[in-house]
Amino acid sequence: MMKFEQLVPILRIFDEAKAREFYLDFLDFTVDWEHRFEPEMPLYMQISRGRIRLHLSEHYGDCSPGSAVRIEMTGIRELHHELLDKNYKYARPGLEETPWNTLECRIGDPFGNRIVFCESTLDK
Repeated sequence: MMKFEQLVPILRIFDEAKAREFYLDFLDFTVDWEHRFEPEMPLYMQISRGRIRLHLSEHYGDCSPGSAVRIEMTGIRELHHELLDKNYKYARPGLEETPWNTLECRIGDPFGNRIVFCESTLDK
């Protein structure tokens, strides 16, 4: 029997230090594993927070910069406060109520990718 388990987006990165600062320090993801074919070769790694997994790649051709990922969640107001409390130099995300009944927090990473955290407001 066929069963789809989970979608894991791949996001293009260009600078390991900036990626770690943004995804690990600011967004509080953790590194699950890292891979390089050789010590000086491009990085490919999996990060996660809760049940969300992302792959970050420095490899040319893996994906295009400027992608967008939507992450459905609960507790978006807490996430928003957590992010603002960090006083991250490069992002001060807002919280927007949308006409399609979600509350959204949009954040751009240093590589042109967009992360949209969203929570349904239909049941609230």
